[in-house]
Amino acid sequence: MSKSLKKLVEESREKNQTEVDMSDRGISNMLDVNGLFTLSHITQLVLSHNKLTTVPPNIAELKNLEVLNFFNNQIEELPTQISSLQKLKHLNLGMNRLNTLPRGFGSLPALEVLDLTYNNLNENSLPGNFFYLTTLRALYLSDNDFEILPADIGKLTKLQILSLRDNDLISLPKEIGELTQLKELHIQGNRLTVLPPELEMQTDWQLHYLARSVILAGNLDLTGQKQVFKAENNPWVTPIADQFQLGVSHVFEYIRSETYKYLYGRHMQANPEPPRKNNDKSKKISRKPLTAKNK
Repeated sequence: MSKSLKKLVEESREKNQTEVDMSDRGISNMLDVNGLFTLSHITQLVLSHNKLTTVPPNIAELKNLEVLNFFNNQIEELPTQISSLQKLKHLNLGMNRLNTLPRGFGSLPALEVLDLTYNNLNENSLPGNFFYLTTLRALYLSDNDFEILPADIGKLTKLQILSLRDNDLISLPKEIGELTQLKELHIQGNRLTVLPPELEMQTDWQLHYLARSVILAGNLDLTGQKQVFKAENNPWVTPIADQFQLGVSHVFEYIRSETYKYLYGRHMQANPEPPRKNNDKSKKISRKPLTAKNK
């Protein structure tokens, strides 16, 4: 262990420092950081931009953690013991290699912000109790492999931010309309062709739409806006695509119409073949096997 890491641990213990930042230190194994798991008093641990491939079960010993940041590592799996962190509020696992989440992951009663951006997750990666995370205010699932968003998303009624950008989503469940506190919805870069009529329940949204780097909102006044809706780069069916050209307010006016609800029902009954997947995803770094060089 380098002197600098040893010093960080000693200072935290001696001065009772609650925040420990070990980002960008070339750490490949948390167990190599001598004394790290004796720091049961710390509330914030940052291990971003390292070379971790796993998280040891010992993570449960850091029982007072409120913020845990593993952004930009090579983590392929998590221990079930991570659900023992009962005080955890912010968990950043973005830019790793996760294919699945451990059983019991939903047993984090204080979790408010969960970042799983840029992994290899899909709807089958989520444990059965994932949607027990009812304290979540922000859920980032962008740059993964979701084709379907489970209907249980409607249980996360405190969600204010839901980011689903750049997945393989072919539809959104009607239960998304139950997220009445939602302020940001990011669904750009998927395979969506229609929107569920229930989305129009978000009647207070002041929304804007970005389409292939061109702002189509035109004269829409976004000053002081509280809500954001981004939906570009989806193969919308012609009626919706036409409404987007007129502005997002027209889209939401259209999907709340009886005409649209009828057409949406017919569309879903027809069960059309979804658009093709984006083959560029195979180029993701997280798809490439670990080698001696990138370990």
